[in-house]
Amino acid sequence: MAAGETQLYAKVFNKLKCRSTPSLLDPLLGMGFPAHTALKALAATGRKTAEEASNWLHCHCNDPSLDDPIPQEYALFLCPTGPLLDKLQDFWRESRRQCAKNRAHEVFPHITLCDFFTCEDQKVECLYEALKRAGDRTLGAFPSAVPLVLHSSISYLGFFVDDSPADIIREFAVMFATEASILADCSVKPCTKQLHLTLAHKFYPHHQRTLEQLARAINPGHRCQWTAALYSRDMRFVHYQTLRVLFQYKPQNVDELTLSPGDYIFVDPTQQEEASEGWVIGISQRTGCRGFLPENYTERASECDTWVRHRTYTFSVAPDMSSRKDGEASSRRNGEPNPPSSSRSLSSLQSLQATIVRRSILVVRHGERVDQIFGRSWLQQCTTPDGKYYRPDLNFPRSLPKRSRGIKDFENDPPLSSCGIFQSRMAGEALLDSGIRITSVFSSPALRCVQTAKHILGELKLEKKVKIRVEPGIFEWTKWEAGKTTPTLMTLEEMKEADFNVSLDYRPAFPLASLLPAEGYDDYVHRCAVSMEQIVSTCPQDGVILVVGHGSALDTCTRPLLGLPPRDCADFAQLVRKIPSLGMCFCEENKEEGKWELVNPPVKTLTHGSNSAFNWRNWIQGN
Repeated sequence: MAAGETQLYAKVFNKLKCRSTPSLLDPLLGMGFPAHTALKALAATGRKTAEEASNWLHCHCNDPSLDDPIPQEYALFLCPTGPLLDKLQDFWRESRRQCAKNRAHEVFPHITLCDFFTCEDQKVECLYEALKRAGDRTLGAFPSAVPLVLHSSISYLGFFVDDSPADIIREFAVMFATEASILADCSVKPCTKQLHLTLAHKFYPHHQRTLEQLARAINPGHRCQWTAALYSRDMRFVHYQTLRVLFQYKPQNVDELTLSPGDYIFVDPTQQEEASEGWVIGISQRTGCRGFLPENYTERASECDTWVRHRTYTFSVAPDMSSRKDGEASSRRNGEPNPPSSSRSLSSLQSLQATIVRRSILVVRHGERVDQIFGRSWLQQCTTPDGKYYRPDLNFPRSLPKRSRGIKDFENDPPLSSCGIFQSRMAGEALLDSGIRITSVFSSPALRCVQTAKHILGELKLEKKVKIRVEPGIFEWTKWEAGKTTPTLMTLEEMKEADFNVSLDYRPAFPLASLLPAEGYDDYVHRCAVSMEQIVSTCPQDGVILVVGHGSALDTCTRPLLGLPPRDCADFAQLVRKIPSLGMCFCEENKEEGKWELVNPPVKTLTHGSNSAFNWRNWIQGN
C-alpha cells in the first residue's frame, strides 16, 4: 500500500467520533488490498469476518466498478420474531400461492423506521454505535406489546400501529437518525408517517377479499419479540430486476457471464436491446461483471434477497428471551430476520391451504420451434434441390406433414424441433403425474401449437379421446409475423390427414380467413378476449381447459378472465419475449365470488441449456 494512501487512511479514521474496530480491516491491509477497496468489501458483506470480505475482493477482482467511490445504502427496520413471524410467513406463502406475487412479497415482514440513506464505507461502524445508543435510550419505554390493527383498501392490506406505542417507536427512529448524523455524518430521514406492517400491496383488485380472509387468520396478539435491524443494498441496482441463478453455466463466448447456482444477477429491463431471444444482459452480484446469460437458467428473485443484514438491537419483552443486543451480524442474506419456528399449527396451515375443485384454464406456450434454433433460413437448410425435405441435424423433425402447396408453406408456419417435441411430451408427462383432469383442448392454428397439443395429449393418454379444437382467434399477433400477409396455415383437412385429432365440428370465434396482416394491438387483444369468452362458454363443466398458444397468449388470454385491462403495448412486448417454451399460466374459477383467479401452474417449468453445432472435421483439423 502506498505511503500516501496509508496516511489518508489514518487521517480519516482519526476523525471518527465513535469507536472503530480495525481488527477486521488489518488482515485485509496485510494481504495487500488498498484501504478503500477493503472498506468497500467490509461494507458489502456486513462487516462479519475478514475472510468473507477477502473472498468478496477476490471474486470482484475484475469488477470495473471496484475503485468507484459508491457507498452502500442503509435502512432501519423493526422486524417481528417468534410466533407472530411464523404466522406472517404463513400468510406470505399462502397469499402468493392463491393470489400471485404482489409488491409486499419483495421484502420480509417489517415496519420501516428510516428510509434508505447512504453512509461512507469507513463510517459504517459508527452506524452500529448509533443503533446501540438509540436502542439503549428507548429500551425502558419500549411497549411490552405492539398493538396492530388490520387496515384494507383496494390496493393495500396491512397492520397499522396504534398511536401511543407508535410514538415511542417513532421516537426511537428519530434518536437513531440523530446519532447517525452525529457519529457517521449521515443524513437519515426517520419515518414520521403512520407506522405500518404491510401484508399486501399493489395487488389485483379481485384478490382483495381473498387476501383479507387470509389476513384475518393472523392473530396480531401473538407473543412477539421486536428487533431493530440495519440492512444495506447496492444503490446502483435499486430499479433493476433481480434474478436468482438455478443452474451452472459455463460461458461459450467472452461476453457471457459465468453462472453458479445461488448467484444473483441484476438486470435493467430498459437496456436489453442487444440481447437476443432467451438471453438477457445482467451484472453479477458475486463478481460485479457484466455480460449475457441464458434467462431460462434463472428465476425471478425478491428485492430483499440481495440485501445484507448488518447489526440488530432486540427489545426483549419476554422473560425467556434474554439477549437484547445482537453484536454479531447475521450471515443470512435472504431478508428473514430469524429462521421460523419448526413447530407450526397444522390446523392453521390446513385452513389456509383449503381449496375447492374448480373449473380451470391452463394456458401453455408451444414448444421450441425449428426456426428458433436454425434461423429464418431453416427451410433452405433442409430442402433438397428437387424440393424435398431431409434432416440435416438431429434437432430437425424426422418428417414434415404433407401440405397441398408443398414444403414452401412451412417457411412462415414452422414445426416443432425435435427438442420442442421432447419438451411437449415432458410437459404432458408432468401433467399426468400431477393428477389434473384435462376435459377439453383448444389450440392456435399454428402448426407448432397443434403439435404441442397433440404430444401433451399423447402423454396424458387422451390423444384419441379428446379432440383438439382449433381457434384462430388465439393466433399470434399478426404484426409480429414475417411478411405483409398472414402465414399460410394448414387447413383442418390437412391436419386430419397428418394424423392430428382435430375437431371438424367446432365453430371458432374467428375464422382463419378473418386474420388480418399487421393488425393493431387493440384489435389483437380484443380478438383474444372474444375467443376466450367463447372458449369458457363452450366448456361449462368442471375440469381443466387446456389452451395451447403462443407466448403472448399467457397475457392476452388470461387478463380478460381476471377482469384486467390490456397491458401497455411496450410492457407487453417486453414481457412476452421472456416467456420460455412450455411456459404456463393457470387460472381457476371462483364460483362463490363469480371471478377467475391466477394460481400456481400444476407442474414445474422445464429449463435446459443450449447445445451448439459441432463439426468433427474442424475438430480433427484443429488437432
